[in-house]
Amino acid sequence: MNVITVSQVNRYIKALLDESAPLRSIFISGEISNFKYYYSSGHMYFTLKDENSQLKAVMFSSYASKLKFNPDSGMKVICSGRISAYERNGEYQLYVDDMQPDGVGALNLAFEQLKERLLNEGVCNDEIKKPLPPFPRKIGVATSDIGAAVEDIKNITARRYPLAELVIVPTIVQGTSASADIVKSIRLLDDIEDIDVIIVGRGGGSIEDLWAFNTEEVARAVIACKTPIVSAVGHETDYTICDFVADLRAPTPSAAAELVCPDMNSLSNELATLKSSLFNYINIMIDDNIQYVSELSHSPVLENYDSVLSSYKDNVDVLEARLSDSVLSSVETKSLKLSALAGKLNALSPLAILARGYSVAQKNNEIIKSVSDINENDEIHIAFSDGGAICKVNEVVENG
Repeated sequence: MNVITVSQVNRYIKALLDESAPLRSIFISGEISNFKYYYSSGHMYFTLKDENSQLKAVMFSSYASKLKFNPDSGMKVICSGRISAYERNGEYQLYVDDMQPDGVGALNLAFEQLKERLLNEGVCNDEIKKPLPPFPRKIGVATSDIGAAVEDIKNITARRYPLAELVIVPTIVQGTSASADIVKSIRLLDDIEDIDVIIVGRGGGSIEDLWAFNTEEVARAVIACKTPIVSAVGHETDYTICDFVADLRAPTPSAAAELVCPDMNSLSNELATLKSSLFNYINIMIDDNIQYVSELSHSPVLENYDSVLSSYKDNVDVLEARLSDSVLSSVETKSLKLSALAGKLNALSPLAILARGYSVAQKNNEIIKSVSDINENDEIHIAFSDGGAICKVNEVVENG
């Protein structure tokens, strides 16, 4: 009896599967279930199933990183790869090299997935869009320097608004390195302080040609840009993710230049119209004021101003006489009151008392009110109405 180990069995089965030509390159359609994505490794693990069976599958990061869309449970897909066995568990599974949505293109699906996510974030709302400057002095352009788009922008800017300066950053707009280069150009132009507005775009092409403008890294760069951005990608019927997040979408690069640059001829005509309207308004105002002055000059007041002035003069004379009488009467009344008050004040004045023959005795500048305030040999001052005397007390005599 030949006894073998479990490992030998699994290894044998794996060798059979690996050597089977039909299983080395196979395409399988089915619905994804139990989808798991490990961010640390980048590997994807899931099950492919139909109405009768299921098959375990794995897609390693080296292949998963190339997908244009995000797989998820419930999604119908077509996977290509090989069938092999995982020796340790003794399970056979599909090792996926590529995956495409079943019924819809991978690029279209990726476009819709990113668009929905950005819309849910609110970064496409009109409320957060930055307005374009009405008269830009410096315009940044991120596009290929050899395509028709840049020439259209140059020609239209020179024709419509030659006052503006174009700052063109040559940019790769197609291919695997295009997204990173577009992001680099946007950030470079945004860092130039006097750039007023930025045009990002290219000419038309297939969805594959325009795909760089549908990537999330370009969308995030546009959202983060402080300078207003106009997206001008492809033709009028082409829509990209860049169009949704930009501050303004232009159907073509030529249209972007027309939206950004005001028309000098239209501005000149508008200024001429405003100038004419201003002169007409001034002339109307002058005519109205002339008519007003004319009406005033023929008014009864101005035509009979002598009589009117004479009437006002008579009134002034009457008022002046009344004022003079009132002032004189008031002055006389106040003078009488002042005289009466002066008499009362004079009667109470110490000088008046002295004038009637009285005197005031002081010691040390204080009035002596009693004999008890002085002593023998004190020196006192006697004040009279016309002078004073310094005396020495020989004796103090008290009444009684």
